[in-house]
Amino acid sequence: MDSVKTSTLQNICKIFLGGFMLFAGISHLTFLRKEFLAQVPRWLPSNPTFMDFVVISSGIVEIALGLAMIFLSRYKVKVGVILALFYMLVFPGNISQYTNQIDAFGLDTDQKRLMRLFFQPVLMLLALWSTGAIKAYMQKKFNKS
Repeated sequence: MDSVKTSTLQNICKIFLGGFMLFAGISHLTFLRKEFLAQVPRWLPSNPTFMDFVVISSGIVEIALGLAMIFLSRYKVKVGVILALFYMLVFPGNISQYTNQIDAFGLDTDQKRLMRLFFQPVLMLLALWSTGAIKAYMQKKFNKS
C-alpha cells in the first residue's frame, strides 16, 4: 500500500506539510503556547494544568508527524492517513475558538475564525493527496472489483 508512486509536486507538498507540522509542534512548546491554549475546546476541563498538557501533548504529536512526513517515505500512505485523522481530531478546537469568539493567531473577528474552519479540510486533503493515500485507496478499491 505504501509503495504507491507520488509525483515530485506531491513529494514537495509532503515535505512542506511536514515542515509546517514541525514548526507548529515546536511553537506549541515554546513561543505560541499561550495562543494554542485558545484552541483547547471549552467543553474540556478548564484546569490550566490540563489545558497546558493538551497543548504540550498535541505539540509533541505534531513534531512526530512532521518528522514522519519528511523522513518516513516508506510509510507515507499510513503517515498521511494518520495526519489527516489528527487534523480531524483537532478540528473541535477550531470550532470552539469560533463558537466562543476567542481571539488567537490574529483571528480576531467571527469572519476570520469562520474562514479558518474551511482551511482544516484542505489540510486533510493535502495530507492524503501528498502522501498518495487517495491514490492507494482508489487502487485498492478498484482492484477488489
